[in-house]
Amino acid sequence: MSDEITKKIGELEAEMQDMGFWQNKSHAQDVIREIAKLRADLAGEGQYDKGGAVITIFSGAGGDDAEDFSRLLFDMYQKYISKKGWLSYLIHSNTNTVGGYRNVTFEVIGKGVYGELKNESGVHRLVRISPFSSKSLRHTSFSMVEVIPKFDKGAKDFEIPDDEIEVEFSRSGGPGGQNVNKRETAVRVIHIPTNISVHSTEERSQAANREKAMNILRAKLFKYLEDQRIKKEEGMYISKITSAEWGSQIRSYVQHPYKMVKDHRTGVKVNDVEAVLAGDLEPFIEAEKGLKDFEKTKIRHDDEEVV
Repeated sequence: MSDEITKKIGELEAEMQDMGFWQNKSHAQDVIREIAKLRADLAGEGQYDKGGAVITIFSGAGGDDAEDFSRLLFDMYQKYISKKGWLSYLIHSNTNTVGGYRNVTFEVIGKGVYGELKNESGVHRLVRISPFSSKSLRHTSFSMVEVIPKFDKGAKDFEIPDDEIEVEFSRSGGPGGQNVNKRETAVRVIHIPTNISVHSTEERSQAANREKAMNILRAKLFKYLEDQRIKKEEGMYISKITSAEWGSQIRSYVQHPYKMVKDHRTGVKVNDVEAVLAGDLEPFIEAEKGLKDFEKTKIRHDDEEVV
């Protein structure tokens, strides 16, 4: 079966090398999505595409503006999630004094969530007149989105040796009132070899937060190692973004001097920025499903840049 999948991928990739491939953009996107699906089947990731996801939004360069942008992105995804009929649960948040997020992590439950949202991972860029500027100056800020598959309780997909784990406890600021706040219910789990860490604060007990954090950590490590395996064994082009800054964005949301949202990977552009921030993500979600193969062939059918 794997030989048949590999053969089909080869045939489709050969089609992509044709000079006129992008003349029919609709067909081109269909081909890209088919290749992505076949590669996912070959890599054994298809099972995760059908399940839930854990999303973290990190604020990058831009101070209060970046942290407010993270809030806008959080609201955008919550509205998209609601439209899809999925459920969302807050896991951890670190807010600033003006209502923005330094970082926020939430779980999304529903059919096909990870498959729909996994390509939202990357740096997002906002250009607007800053509401925090007394001189009404234009400001550019960045936030980074990370999407990983949800590992269910008791799943044996990926085990981590105990000696590679460090666990820290602190007081939680989550629900439950003063009695909860007096107890060390918040949990931070660190994977020592990679320094990947996860923070869970929203559960009511230390044990529940630890279990939640461990499941998320296992998913993060699975995704990290899977990306490394694909890069090594299949020669796929994977860019590992380590910071949210200039030149690394996957999508720009421009509110001034004109209005446009553009995905820099696929060239998809939408002029109604407010609608996108209100959860109208379908044009981008559909185009992004073939992202890895799109990057691998380094085809750019739209070179126009956003200011």
